[in-house]
Amino acid sequence: MHWADKIAEDLLKISDKHRIATGITPSGHIHLGNLREMLTADAVRRAIEDRGGKAKIVYIADTFDPLRRRYPFLPEEYEKYVGMPLSEIPCPCKGHESYAEHFLEPFLESLDILGIDVEVKRADKMYKAGEYEEAIKIALANRDKIANILEEVTGKKCDEKWSPFMPICENCGRINSTVVLDFDDKGVHYVCECGYEGYSDYRSGKLGWRVDWPARWGILKITCEPMGKDHAAAGGSYDTGKRIAREVFGVEPPYPIVYEWIHLKGVGPMKGSKGIVVPVREMVDILPPEAVRYIIIRTRPERHIDFDPASLLDLIDEFEEALAKGDRSAELSLIRKIKHVEVPFRHLVVVGQIAEWNLDKVLEILKRTRYSVSEEQLPELIRKLEYAKRWLEKFAPEKMKFEILSLEEVKNKVEFSDEEIKFLKEFASKLKDDMRAEELHGLVYETAKNLGIKPAKAFRAIYKAILGKNYGPRAGYFMESLGADWVRERLLKI
Repeated sequence: MHWADKIAEDLLKISDKHRIATGITPSGHIHLGNLREMLTADAVRRAIEDRGGKAKIVYIADTFDPLRRRYPFLPEEYEKYVGMPLSEIPCPCKGHESYAEHFLEPFLESLDILGIDVEVKRADKMYKAGEYEEAIKIALANRDKIANILEEVTGKKCDEKWSPFMPICENCGRINSTVVLDFDDKGVHYVCECGYEGYSDYRSGKLGWRVDWPARWGILKITCEPMGKDHAAAGGSYDTGKRIAREVFGVEPPYPIVYEWIHLKGVGPMKGSKGIVVPVREMVDILPPEAVRYIIIRTRPERHIDFDPASLLDLIDEFEEALAKGDRSAELSLIRKIKHVEVPFRHLVVVGQIAEWNLDKVLEILKRTRYSVSEEQLPELIRKLEYAKRWLEKFAPEKMKFEILSLEEVKNKVEFSDEEIKFLKEFASKLKDDMRAEELHGLVYETAKNLGIKPAKAFRAIYKAILGKNYGPRAGYFMESLGADWVRERLLKI
């Protein structure tokens, strides 16, 4: 049973209706690692609906969180905004309503492309609209009780000045530098590190994270929530949240789905604050959305994912094979029905470059390489071809990029040894028009052996004669795509 189906089965034993929460702070580029939370939620939502239940994903954008520090990707002027809510900081590109919207907007666009339907709640608007007001009053009235829970669960003593509520300083605009002195039914008296003392109502501030989280479970009626392993660790915010939810707010905590990090190969866990990211918006521009979904859905949440941009060709082909076999991960990755085209993505990357992305030439090469594309499948082929081109431009290693040189360019650029010339002439003389990739590949080895040269040198000679460099795509498929007659004519003229 697929992991999403197992979770759905557990949830449907509790109720046939669920609200699944996700929450990400838009303090930097929202990346593939963040997307794991959204896609975990979406896979479970779909699994619930497949079983006749109802489910809704609620995305809480933590736009009222303070800017923790000036991140490496921010200009020096942003030093003055540290401590202020993200929703109240100017947009870095000056094209959005705020700093928070600068990073949030492209992420929401990505969710739409990925077919993830969410109810978006911006934390700053929730607080300003008074949605948290009752929870804030309950938290302040139970300040000591909450402090005791935090101390018992985490083993760390709360500061005597600690308060569950953080008002925004009217003077400096910071939210993490104020201390609550006392409170009444309408608001709090506070003093700020900047020296200002004032009064704030309950709509001009927010609860600290460990209190905000259980408060929102009740406010938004959340029944299930994916969470990173840091939140689920012993003494973490879920452990404190469970007790605060039950003992202070009188609500049940949601069913937890704990997920591991996505690691960028050779770098480590993705972290927006450090710039170690592959932005989601970038991913959905260069990969089919179903492939982006498959990267995450195919792996159980509790297992970490090693993401290697260079291996995306293999992953896309793996997805298409899984889909053909009726694999559940592939099914949950689809956002719409597609007319499957049985042309490997890797092959399209090669064919596209040979054809210079001309559709008629692409179709001609596909026919030569024994791939048939029906009229119904043509839109899907065009879509895949567009993604192949974008992937090549953005993520492909240099060794996968090539250009077919003219004979004159090759002769001006490349020098061939007598041994290489002899191999090329002998190989060309044995070429037949209808040879398949495997036969062409085998012929290279056979000819090299007969002439007593190393196969590696033989392959290099072919690449030099066509591309002007020592490497290229897999030789058999490459020559089949070019056409054995074209290859023969080229090699005989070297």
